[in-house]
This record gives sequence, C-alpha cells and structure tokens, in this order.
Amino acid sequence: MMKFFRLLFAVGALALGVSHAAEVTVAVAANFTAPMQKIAEALERDTGHRAVLAFGATGKFYAQIKNGAPFHVLMSADNVTSGRLEKEGFAVPGTRFIYASGRLVLWSAQPGLVDDKGEVLRSSKAGHIALADPKLAPYGTAAIETLTRLGLLQRLQPRFVQGENIAQAYQFAATGNAPLGFVALSQVMVGGRISKGSAWVVPASLHAPILQDAVLLAPGKDNPAALALMGYLRGEKARAIIRSYGYEI
Repeated sequence: MMKFFRLLFAVGALALGVSHAAEVTVAVAANFTAPMQKIAEALERDTGHRAVLAFGATGKFYAQIKNGAPFHVLMSADNVTSGRLEKEGFAVPGTRFIYASGRLVLWSAQPGLVDDKGEVLRSSKAGHIALADPKLAPYGTAAIETLTRLGLLQRLQPRFVQGENIAQAYQFAATGNAPLGFVALSQVMVGGRISKGSAWVVPASLHAPILQDAVLLAPGKDNPAALALMGYLRGEKARAIIRSYGYEI
C-alpha cells in the first residue's frame, strides 16, 4: 500500500508539468459537497486536471457503481462501502484511505432554538426533525444511534422528515420544513464557526465514528487525473480545506 501512495505523490508532482490534462469523475458523499468543490478548484489550479463531481448518498453510489456507473473515484461517507467494493472487484485493492472524520450536529435555522446540550430534543419545541435515510447515508445512521443512546428514538421517530441524503436533510431544516435537523457540521460551518442559526455538536461518544473513505475505482486505475486526485487528497492543501469545514483528519 505504501508503494502505491508513493506512486500517487510522484504522479501528483509530475502533474504540475503535464500539458495534456485529464478528467476524473468523482462520486462524492453529499456531506462533503462544499469542501470537495474547493478541493476540485485547487486541484485544477495546481495540476491542470479537472474533477467532475457528482454528489449524493453513499448507499446510492454503491448501487450505481455495481451497475456500471463510470466513476473513477468514490469519496464515501463511511469506511465500509469502499471495502465492499474492493472485495467485490469494483475498486482497486490497496487504494482506499480515510480522508476525513465527520461530525454530526443538531441544527436549526432559528437562532436560539437549539441549546448547547441538545436538551431541545426533550422539549415540546422539538417539532419535526430532518435526517438522512439511515439505510443510505451514514450521517442518518449516526442520528439514529444518537437518539437511541439518549433514549429518545421511540418518542421522536413519528416526527422524522427523512431525506435521501444529508443534503436533502439540510434543505428541510434550512427552509423551515423541519425546525430541527441532524446534519453534517460541514454544512453549517464557514470559516471555522457555525455561520447561522443555532446548533449542538453531537458528542462523538453518542454514535460510531463517521470515518470517510476515498477509493480508486476500477475505471480510474489508469486515469492520471484520478491518480493525481488520490494523491492530492493526502496533501496539506486539501487537508487544510477539509479541516476548515469542521472535519478531523
């Protein structure tokens, strides 16, 4: 595996002098939309390679890849899907790595509604709660685990407004269709702070770690842009962007 990643860094370095830039098609977990857009811009500036991005639920991408979707790289919201794809022959062995560790947050567009301990979940003010489909999206799974640990799942489940992915869950909360939403911290953080509304960053102890994997898919094994991206994600420029959205490395 170390030999492979040395190759990635070599490719990334050589890419600075590449005159014929390539294109990489990337399936990106919805929670990583904003940072990945910035990383793609930086990649093109630094290497000339262009990343074409598709955003959605990890579970849905898994099904699409197995059905022949021509993605070169998968950036999932978990560290299980990439292993399954590798085992089933859809990903290049030894190429997957954790690019970020995500944080779950209970958020409201309404200032002052969410307290810093999440006690609003126990009050009559809770109302409807948006979350991503736990069958498709790891952030939805983390929300279910959190409510289970708090002993609130059975009580609050009838109030769920469920989106296919974390982007839809955020939309429900942002538009007020649900007063509360379990979303990714990256969706409400700008410049290292929560930009609007009110929020409770869910303690990591209340759910399994949200470890997010990147993996080189079979169609990307000979694609120079895919190799360059995989190396770039491990570099300091990409890591600085990732940290700025509240992720841990």
